[in-house]
Amino acid sequence: MVQRLLSIAKAHLALRFPYGLAFLLLCLIPSARADVAVLLEEPYSLDGRVAGTGHTAVYLSRICAVSPTVLRRCLPGEEGVVISRYHAVGNNDWFAIPLTAYLFAVEKPQDIPLFADAKIVAALRDRYRRGHLESIAPDVNGGETPPGNWYELAGSAYDRTLYSFQLETSPAQDDAFIAYLNSRSNEAAYKFVTRNCADFVREVVHFYYPRAIGRNWISDLAVSTPKHAAKSFVKYARKHSDLQFSALIIPQVPGTIKRSTPIHGVADTIFKAKKYEIPLLVFTPFVGAGVAIAYYTGGRFNPAHNAELLDPMGGIERPVNSAERKSYLAALDEHLRTNPLLTAGDPALPAWREFVAHAELALDREGRPVMRAHSEDGVLEVGISRGNLANAGIAGDLTRQMLVARLRQELRGSGAPKVSNTLARRDLLLLQKISSTEAQITTVSRTSAESTGIRERKLLSGSYVFYSQLIERWL
Repeated sequence: MVQRLLSIAKAHLALRFPYGLAFLLLCLIPSARADVAVLLEEPYSLDGRVAGTGHTAVYLSRICAVSPTVLRRCLPGEEGVVISRYHAVGNNDWFAIPLTAYLFAVEKPQDIPLFADAKIVAALRDRYRRGHLESIAPDVNGGETPPGNWYELAGSAYDRTLYSFQLETSPAQDDAFIAYLNSRSNEAAYKFVTRNCADFVREVVHFYYPRAIGRNWISDLAVSTPKHAAKSFVKYARKHSDLQFSALIIPQVPGTIKRSTPIHGVADTIFKAKKYEIPLLVFTPFVGAGVAIAYYTGGRFNPAHNAELLDPMGGIERPVNSAERKSYLAALDEHLRTNPLLTAGDPALPAWREFVAHAELALDREGRPVMRAHSEDGVLEVGISRGNLANAGIAGDLTRQMLVARLRQELRGSGAPKVSNTLARRDLLLLQKISSTEAQITTVSRTSAESTGIRERKLLSGSYVFYSQLIERWL
């Protein structure tokens, strides 16, 4: 089965050329049209545990930025910006960040890590801040990373799954919007109830499509929420079938960072949480019943319905269905059973976590991110992006375990769709390639670092022993 599935991946995978987010993200060809997109972002951390309302922003594909607070028209090949209102970020009301940086805290899709943890993400965000956001979040104490919520400006897809809902715009509309936003005051004005991120999105969308997003006076108690902003935008698009509309899922990057949770409005936050709804039904049954009615009459919305999935390296495709997902899991299990260099392993990746704990983010000769660990006797570098993964030696051991964990996360059946057929095949093929390369060199001394697609520096005996013990401890 695995050979049949992986052989398909070696064939030419014809790219689809949709209008919208991924089309511009990949900069495949110049586009004659552009879009305004509402980005609906799932909640995580405290928001995910308490309210669950998430975040929302606007993506404009023809508009770029002179700086995070000054807009301009994009030049050919540029990808557009994400604009949003934040609480306690700098002294401004809104910020504009290039699309790839907003999603992944890198400037090129090929530099996106295949598997991320908190340390890697923090390092990527800080590197981007130092290059582009010093005016918003300057160093403290002579060069240290500042505290605060500035991290929300870069790498959103590490913390959560996002959904994009897009409608077309005209050049005249975009030029007028640039002039409008550049000319008005941009001082911090966030208020949770009356001037939150959803209020800002509604204002931007109304510039292009008046009355496209309204307030929900029943299920959200007239408070603007990200979920209702997206829901009403989709409803508007369905009523105007003459406009080209698309819906996309941008999956959370696989890794050890806790997965985001489904997004809620006001009514379904209460209705779906037993800690809120049960006390209401017991002590104030009329209020509890009212919340349930509000949810069923206006609070339901599935953002993944009929949405396609963004693959940053390969376009837009439909997510795998249940049968396909099970087939890929079976293919992965077969590969693990038949490959003596791999075990099913612990999905928490203890070996990888321990390596990262001793490593720091660095760049290889092509400028792609690697994790580099030092000891008294040598240096080990492990590529973390698709373009510089290790294929052999100790680094290859870590890479294989990382890919197994990535595939298992992608193929989980719970939550939002996470992977397409093309991406699952590609990751299985990559795992097979690295495992095959390692099998061919098992008789070669591992004290001499070998590399295909990654630069591994020479490992001296002491360093080799350290990392060998690390791998053998967990495999």
